[in-house]
Amino acid sequence: MKTYINEIFSSIQGEGMLLGRRQIFVRFSGCNLNCNYCDTPESRNPIFGRNTSVDELYSNVENLMTPDFHSISLTGGEPLLHADFIREFLKKIDYDVLIETNGSLPDELEKIVDHIEYASVDIKLPEHESISKWDSLIVHELKSINLLIEEGINTYCKLVVFPSTKVDIVGFIASKLVHEVKDTSELTLVIQPTSPLSNWEKNHHKLFEFSEKSGEYLDVLVIPQIHKLLKIR
Repeated sequence: MKTYINEIFSSIQGEGMLLGRRQIFVRFSGCNLNCNYCDTPESRNPIFGRNTSVDELYSNVENLMTPDFHSISLTGGEPLLHADFIREFLKKIDYDVLIETNGSLPDELEKIVDHIEYASVDIKLPEHESISKWDSLIVHELKSINLLIEEGINTYCKLVVFPSTKVDIVGFIASKLVHEVKDTSELTLVIQPTSPLSNWEKNHHKLFEFSEKSGEYLDVLVIPQIHKLLKIR
């Protein structure tokens, strides 16, 4: 079995709840969404990169192991477009795995959920997708989150925000999570301000407002893309 992989590399996780952890990143090619803030636009191309077998991926991962290794990050694009390939790969390894997904493909997620330890679900705001698409997208994202929580996967939600993002919309998303996810007692919402951070110099107050509004419903963290500040991948 083969699939297209954009890149495989070792670095420090710069986002979310595993911030600062040394990971091996496997960036899959292709995405089913077209977000206007995507920081790896080349990964939208389904045949960008190298057509790679499961054994080749395993060998590449093994060659990148370091003493401080924590886990493998499966990212993209949208990695769940490659769920069958991922399942075969995960059967071969005995490492902790993080799936970084937009949550739009819960049926594909179900194929690998028994092989992962961590999940980051990137909740999209209406300003990132058309409203008509967003209404169905959020339903699938919520289904994915519920599936992960039911399976006991360490899960957090990521919400990418702009200075133009309305505080009420962030609050609406947090409220929706609380009311439609079966158990949010251990669910954290990570608010991620878009890069470059210079865009926020006159909008710092919005980050406090996002945090305060979300905090009415959920555990919340505000974390920028640290790897960009460090100028690493």
